[in-house]
Amino acid sequence: MISSLKGQNNMTDETQYYSEIPAPPESYTAVNVAARMVDGLGFRFYWATDGLRTEDLDFKPGNDARTVSETISHIFEMSVLIANSILKESQSPPTDLPPDQKRHLTLVNLRKISNTLRNSSDKDLEGYVIKFGNGKELPFWNLINGPIADALWHCGQIVSFRRSSGNPFNSNVSVLNGRLRE
Repeated sequence: MISSLKGQNNMTDETQYYSEIPAPPESYTAVNVAARMVDGLGFRFYWATDGLRTEDLDFKPGNDARTVSETISHIFEMSVLIANSILKESQSPPTDLPPDQKRHLTLVNLRKISNTLRNSSDKDLEGYVIKFGNGKELPFWNLINGPIADALWHCGQIVSFRRSSGNPFNSNVSVLNGRLRE
């Protein structure tokens, strides 16, 4: 999940995956809907963070707010939490990575999560739990209203912050259709 970065070409190929939302599944099942939510997050995160400049990464609207770079770190950490739950791993996110690597690994994590969900059964969702160090567990439902929804929220913050720092979100992005407008 948080594997080391292989080559620059591989990094680019894996990162480009969410420049469009993948084709929808043929059937509506719980796992397909969950996978599609993750794909939507991947698409929004891809475009929210595409083309960020140093001044965008350093921007924050007030003293009590996170910078864009800190927000990317937070989304990365949530992607690791979600991946740990879905992939049944127990990884800790590295903290010393630059924002572009955190972006890349977030996108890789989201793709792995989506693929795992798509290849799961609806019954498997019961086993995808958030595990805490104290032994407490929360069910899959909490992944939806917790880190998945939170990461979507923070993608919107990045879009807002980058507009405020003078580098607006690509206006050709259609979040409804999951691709660039022609």
